[in-house]
Amino acid sequence: MSAAKQFQVRRYTYDDYVTWSDDTRWELIDGIPYAMAAPTSRHQRISRNLVGLFYNFLKGKPCELFHAPYDVRLNYTAGDDTIVQPDLVVICDPKKISDKGCLGAPDLIIEILSLSTAGIDRVKKFNKYMKAGVREYWIVDPDTKSVQIFLLENGAYIGHGYFIDPDTISVSTLPECEISLMEVFSEV
Repeated sequence: MSAAKQFQVRRYTYDDYVTWSDDTRWELIDGIPYAMAAPTSRHQRISRNLVGLFYNFLKGKPCELFHAPYDVRLNYTAGDDTIVQPDLVVICDPKKISDKGCLGAPDLIIEILSLSTAGIDRVKKFNKYMKAGVREYWIVDPDTKSVQIFLLENGAYIGHGYFIDPDTISVSTLPECEISLMEVFSEV
């Protein structure tokens, strides 16, 4: 399906999603398709730095890191109308990992803001991740070189902190993992 093609007014599901062309990356939130713009070079540098830091920490450990494009089917057992492609995910339950992506809520999701996605990341995805049971959610802001962290407590996200370069973050879902924002935002 081309990005210019108009969608019919109806809810879509994973079965529809897998038939769309790979020419455009799509996310599906509550059955509504969203075309995703290509990331900027700054976005890619931050993503690359985060992938490197998490990958090095997770070597030899049971949790796995995946990065976009990677399908996360948040409600695959109930309607399957939300498929997102977060910038990074950490999954500690191997039963959730399939050849086609993540089945259910990852343990940690990281979204890097862009002009076209900031509202979706801060509101729609925030609420979907919380409802699905994502234990830790990071929102990375390239403009302010900051990270906002939310932890799931009793079914709701609680702000766990606002960190700025050169702070170091202790990752709640990965004991002993510390991420230096100086390294995350280097070359940005």
